[in-house]
Amino acid sequence: MFDKLTDLITNYVEVKKEDIKPESRFMEDLGFSSFDFMSMLGEVEDELDVEVNPEEAANIRTVQEAVEYLEKISQ
Repeated sequence: MFDKLTDLITNYVEVKKEDIKPESRFMEDLGFSSFDFMSMLGEVEDELDVEVNPEEAANIRTVQEAVEYLEKISQ
């Protein structure tokens, strides 16, 4: 899941895949805007065939939190 997510992240911000760490924060470390983040979540929904709850997604700050959330909802 981490690899899949990092592939998607590189589509939205100019950061090298190898520079994305589990503790990387979307806004502060990777340079995501709120719009970028929500757009990426839309793509995640399509790619993984899941439905992301916007209220729960608003609490996601780090890549690891996103991985854990996506693993939870994709079961």
